[in-house]
Amino acid sequence: MPTKIKHEIRELNVLLRSIPSPIVILFAISVITMNLLANKSVALPVDWLALDCGIIISWVSFLSMDIITKYFGPKAATEVSVFVVLINLAVCLFFFLAGAIPGMWGEAYVDGSESLINGALDHTISGTWYVLFGSTVAFLTSAAVNNFLNYAIGKAIPSNPDGFGTYAVRSYISTAVGQFCDNLVFALIVSHFFFGWTLLQCVACSFTGMMVELFCEAVFSPIGFAVCQKWKRETVGREYFELKKNKDEGK
Repeated sequence: MPTKIKHEIRELNVLLRSIPSPIVILFAISVITMNLLANKSVALPVDWLALDCGIIISWVSFLSMDIITKYFGPKAATEVSVFVVLINLAVCLFFFLAGAIPGMWGEAYVDGSESLINGALDHTISGTWYVLFGSTVAFLTSAAVNNFLNYAIGKAIPSNPDGFGTYAVRSYISTAVGQFCDNLVFALIVSHFFFGWTLLQCVACSFTGMMVELFCEAVFSPIGFAVCQKWKRETVGREYFELKKNKDEGK
């Protein structure tokens, strides 16, 4: 195995050891949950707008990425994003197996409707290939956009780079752009071609979802900033930063 690949694998292992587990767990749970909740649409009074329930938690994944990007950098945040996607794919496999196993869900015991309800629950938990494909492509695309844009904005604000104002600006802008990309890519791949959404619905859903998720990011961004400050005080990730420093110095 080439030395560069070995170093990248070692760096990734050190990174995963260095990031406090609660943030990775929260990140993974948010991705798994938002994909499952995306199966339920939101009833709205207008026909030009369509939303799904994944919107209530998808902002958590972007908050997690913003924290990791601020502290460990965009490359690290993107690598963790790929790791979380792999976890989600593994969970989807287990869901698929659960849906394929013969048996009855507890909620299916309704006289005369057992087979219909049980089949619907199996299909919901198992998911469909195009939803999984669309959500995976959309999330990976938006993760890269969010992480590197967040970092670029931070580098463009040289004054007080570790202050809350800078953290807020880089998080709000990157989250808005990243969330819009996530919503739009998913809507175009899945909702437009398989669910019959119009392009207007795709764009309107992407923009509305972005605004809702951006609001949640703004509300909870002080927590993200506090986490970064706490990690800095506790010198979290010292081994990872030393490894990167040695790499940059050619050691």
